[in-house]
Amino acid sequence: MDTTDLIKVSEYEWQIPKTGSMRVPGVIYADETLLKEMDEKVRFQIGNVASLPGIVKASYAMPDAHWGYGFPIGGVAAFDPHNGVVSAGGVGFDISCGVRTLLTEIHRDEFLPHKEKIADALFRVIPAGVGSHGKIRLTPEELDRVLEGGAEWAVKMGFGRKEDLERIESYGRAKNADPSAVSSHAKERQKNEMGTLGSGNHYLEVQEIREIYDEKIAAAFGLRLHELVVSIHCGSRGLGHQVATDYSKIMLKAAETYGIFLPDRELACAPLSSPEGKSYLGAMRAAINCALANREILSHLTREVFLDFFPKASLPLLYDVSHNTCLEEKHSVDGEMKHLFIHRKGATRAFGPGHPDLPESLRAFGQPVLIGGTMGTSSYILAGSAETERRAFSSACHGAGRQMSRTQATKQFQGRPLAHSLEERGISIRCGSFRGLAEEAPEAYKDVSAVVQATHNAGLAIRVAKLVPLACVKG
Repeated sequence: MDTTDLIKVSEYEWQIPKTGSMRVPGVIYADETLLKEMDEKVRFQIGNVASLPGIVKASYAMPDAHWGYGFPIGGVAAFDPHNGVVSAGGVGFDISCGVRTLLTEIHRDEFLPHKEKIADALFRVIPAGVGSHGKIRLTPEELDRVLEGGAEWAVKMGFGRKEDLERIESYGRAKNADPSAVSSHAKERQKNEMGTLGSGNHYLEVQEIREIYDEKIAAAFGLRLHELVVSIHCGSRGLGHQVATDYSKIMLKAAETYGIFLPDRELACAPLSSPEGKSYLGAMRAAINCALANREILSHLTREVFLDFFPKASLPLLYDVSHNTCLEEKHSVDGEMKHLFIHRKGATRAFGPGHPDLPESLRAFGQPVLIGGTMGTSSYILAGSAETERRAFSSACHGAGRQMSRTQATKQFQGRPLAHSLEERGISIRCGSFRGLAEEAPEAYKDVSAVVQATHNAGLAIRVAKLVPLACVKG
């Protein structure tokens, strides 16, 4: 990215001045190296988002930002409920793609003798890959209950624990979901996909806590050096993708109907107060519930595998965070608390200490922010900071961010040699497709450690612990 016309606010904050149709400035959080490595399209997309009606304060990009559909991935934007809009492109196609992390209290040395067998068992029990189907078969009526109930439904059906719910965003269930706003085609795609990992950058990874940066927060989160955690990264599968596809078309017509100027057709949107906007919000919340239920089921399956090897292991949930959402939240704007609709596309909510929406057990320390790496690289656990509210509506990065397209990656890397090299480094890989493995080569992504460091230094979240992979199931 060319930085010559950007205003350098600090070493980790850069402003794009208002020009043309922009209603607010753009803000990028990154160090200079990450900024210059960003695609030039990121800047244009930030400016395009800043042109949408009802946007509040600024159009933001996180340190892992890269070009996406309409919004940049890593983009954050808040909209006023009275004159603002909602955009399917501002949420993304994998609605509520997210990460949940389970604690194990199992030391690395206890795990290593069982590593290969556990990796095999996880791959056998948890369906992964394109179009993967699970053992759960849902009637249309039962699927509607999933879309209304989220993780609450999963727990009720025996696929999880009641105590998990307080450690999930929205306590495991997005309210005001509307299954009737979800197309029959979207539901058809999902009826056999509950309890599956999917493909792309989705994974289930057994990780070792290798470094701790903040002892106090780590202790509150239950993180101890050299113990294992299990992180699960997946979303709303075929249903969420179809919801985004359906409403992108609906919103394109709605924008024309309501006279909304679109600098990019991919920013198709509808007023939050319109029938189209309300219908999308209901369908999107249903997709969020689909994703929350799916991750709860995957946690249940993971726990069953570990119990076969470690009968005393309970694997409590640390937290579950979603990316790709539009959530109604209260935030301070110029000293006044306002209801806003926050689009986070490839970005993580990061409430700071004392936030009333956090469970009491975590409230004093801030929300766990779970940052996934890619195979062979580190992942991180952060905590929401006291500063992030005023910086970006309590938002942080969500991962490393791609620096190479999937097509480019498959031209440069081959899955089988990549798997072999990871195995040589002590990382057990189980995958449904070697092509899919090549698409997710570590080199196809930015340096996640640099992204996390920039997030920490920018005041978006506090670095707490570093995780390294020992076994990974990939789609």
